[in-house]
Amino acid sequence: MSQQRKRLGDMLVEAGLISEQQLLSTLKDKSPSQKLGDALLEKGYITEQQLIQVLEIQLGIPHISLYKYPFDTRLFHLVPKEVARRNNLIPIKKEGEKLFVAMSDPMDFYAIDDLRLTTGFHIETVIATKDDIVKAINKLYEVDSEFDEFIDQVPVVNRVQEEKVSEQQDSPIIRLVNSIFLNAVTSKASDIHIDPQEYKIVIRNRVDGVLRVERILPKQLQSVLTARIKVLAQLDITETRVPMDGRMKVHLDHHTVDLRISTVPTVYGEKIVIRVLDLGSTISDIENIGFNKLNLKRFLSMIQKPTGMVLITGPTGSGKSSTLYSALNQLNSSEVNIVTIEDPVEFQIEGVNQIQVNPNVGMTFAKGLRSILRQDPNIIMVGEIRDKETVEVAIRASLTGHLVLSTLHTNDSIGTITRLIDMGVEPFLVASSLSGIVAQRLVRKVCRDCRTEQLPTLMEKEIFAKRGIMIEKVVRGNGCSACNMSGYKGRIAIHEVLVIDDEIRRVIMNEESIQSLKDIATSNKTVFLIDDGLLKVKQGLTTTEEVLKVAYLD
Repeated sequence: MSQQRKRLGDMLVEAGLISEQQLLSTLKDKSPSQKLGDALLEKGYITEQQLIQVLEIQLGIPHISLYKYPFDTRLFHLVPKEVARRNNLIPIKKEGEKLFVAMSDPMDFYAIDDLRLTTGFHIETVIATKDDIVKAINKLYEVDSEFDEFIDQVPVVNRVQEEKVSEQQDSPIIRLVNSIFLNAVTSKASDIHIDPQEYKIVIRNRVDGVLRVERILPKQLQSVLTARIKVLAQLDITETRVPMDGRMKVHLDHHTVDLRISTVPTVYGEKIVIRVLDLGSTISDIENIGFNKLNLKRFLSMIQKPTGMVLITGPTGSGKSSTLYSALNQLNSSEVNIVTIEDPVEFQIEGVNQIQVNPNVGMTFAKGLRSILRQDPNIIMVGEIRDKETVEVAIRASLTGHLVLSTLHTNDSIGTITRLIDMGVEPFLVASSLSGIVAQRLVRKVCRDCRTEQLPTLMEKEIFAKRGIMIEKVVRGNGCSACNMSGYKGRIAIHEVLVIDDEIRRVIMNEESIQSLKDIATSNKTVFLIDDGLLKVKQGLTTTEEVLKVAYLD
């Protein structure tokens, strides 16, 4: 019994999951109403799985995994979906007069008493992670049972009727669309793909950069599903032959979520891709993005210069915007005037003047940038450099006393220099304006709940030896309910930070070979993408396979 009376923080320290210093700083920072476990999760010191394993010992309540659990779905009528979501619980089985309920907080006695009074059963609790419970509620409390009758009523005559059905407040199609959105947000998906096929519709979510099938819907729902999403995004539902773009904001589970809609006509109907931007998520601190010590020091010195241009490069979805916003957050103060021009404005930062590109009224990047220069800015952020006109105005701004931050789609830092010259910028302008270039990629992190240490393979030893890095062990995930059996959970950035010094400027102005630039970068101890990735493998953050997907081995 004495073990059960131990405080949670002391037990976590004893188990070696957190340090005494981390416990004290969390206790100091957390609000009075916030539970210690939630505060530690928020700071990333522990995982939910680690927390419930310690709670199991502390409270003497067993914990279970809800991944592929054989639920008795007949019990769901006892506990309405709203009650389940509000109290983070789900009924799992019934034995006589006992109703077994999985809860993320089994000490929530108000919820337990409420459940006992409304159901008439004696409530027995088990612990499950909040993520597990939310996923189970979203997946199992579905509206599929209503579709058999609804499918027969789906109008097939004209678009006007489709619009009427898609706007009926109590329509199953509205609940289906909300369910698709909510499932994407709770699983931290970056994109939703609605793929029409010959006899079905496939819904896929991109989680941690990888697409996975969430559900398959009958073909008969395609027209009203498409109509509902187009109505929400204020797109023309009568037009199905041309690609369309729209956006909308929805409120889901106490979050405001910005959704960007893109449709394209395919042979089986319109394919819809929805980019999910959770406006409730906070901008990362620049030190938590994944820079190693040398790269962080170099990047901070670049953005703290009063003039010059800093470019962040990489393909779509490599986290460039997040790094830019973190840099702006670092520089943001009442003493400087920061103006941005973006398409779209993804996150709103207090104290920063953000302008939305609108080509329909002639507000392009280049035109907006010229207007910004008359607004007495100290720091200018251009969302993306897409053409010669924009890059010329940006370079002119960097040469006339402004710090300019922007992004560009190139493969690596050195390739960015040749890309700018290819866009028609004179080499001497490139050399004199650039302060530095950051190439960035995202790789999946090994799941902290199922990670195991292994000996590196022969191929891995050769790869590390080729880059001059010693490796004794690597970490891989076995797969668990927390990571959907993938072995990975979350993503981390790998970087290549190229500082433009006098030697590199000379090479650019003389239009020497790319190899000359690489030689100078190597002598300046530049950590290339592949090297930063392999160092993160050595630290046990990711795997060699993930790094080789995004970085080339010379």
